[in-house]
Amino acid sequence: MPVLAHISDTHFDGGERSVERARRAVDYIARMRTVDAVVHTGDVVDKGAPEEYAQARETLRFDVPMMVCPGNHDAREAMREHLFGEAPDGGPVDGVHRLPGATVITCDTSVPGQPWGRLEDDTLDMVESELRRAPDTDPVLLAFHHPPVDLGSDYTDPIRQRGEQRLAELVGRRPEVVAMLCGHVHTASVSTFAGRPLLVAPSVASTLRTDWEPEGEEKDPPVMIAIHHIDDDGRVTTHYRAV
Repeated sequence: MPVLAHISDTHFDGGERSVERARRAVDYIARMRTVDAVVHTGDVVDKGAPEEYAQARETLRFDVPMMVCPGNHDAREAMREHLFGEAPDGGPVDGVHRLPGATVITCDTSVPGQPWGRLEDDTLDMVESELRRAPDTDPVLLAFHHPPVDLGSDYTDPIRQRGEQRLAELVGRRPEVVAMLCGHVHTASVSTFAGRPLLVAPSVASTLRTDWEPEGEEKDPPVMIAIHHIDDDGRVTTHYRAV
């Protein structure tokens, strides 16, 4: 029964505030009695700069694997070189992670130079291929930055994931996909897409209010994370925590 810690939108910017807030999330996850992996659904840094990724690399240290999806504030080449220690490359940053009892596929929805997102055909082909390879008994979670549906925000809905029809068709015929994880909207949210749960992690860096809430924002909103528990039936239960 895997347990995933889910963080998003850390927006490291070279300043101390982003580091201090991320450290609160890291410290909380380190104290968890059970956690099998950490999922970061993008906007790791604020401007895609090498020094920001160096700051993220020094701060986001866990004793379990960390899976990362790029967001619209990230830069693929700099992420690969300065966060992962790989050769810089401009292709989608996708990944497959086999955990005991579950598979997590991380998908790059970033579109270089644009705030909105899209899954490239190569990424969707990879997802199809990896679903065929996944153990028959494993529930599968897809993780990406941009949500593929409107979530009631005048600010983030126009820059959500576009061209989601192929993803919907893929998920609709693959029952092993039990949930999708994303970030981008800077608020803890739960919705559905293609008949499956869409679980949105809050931002570590800041919180955006929905359009129907009172105006104004807390000066220092709490640092929040999501925790996903996957049971033997493939059911995903999510808990949100201020840390």
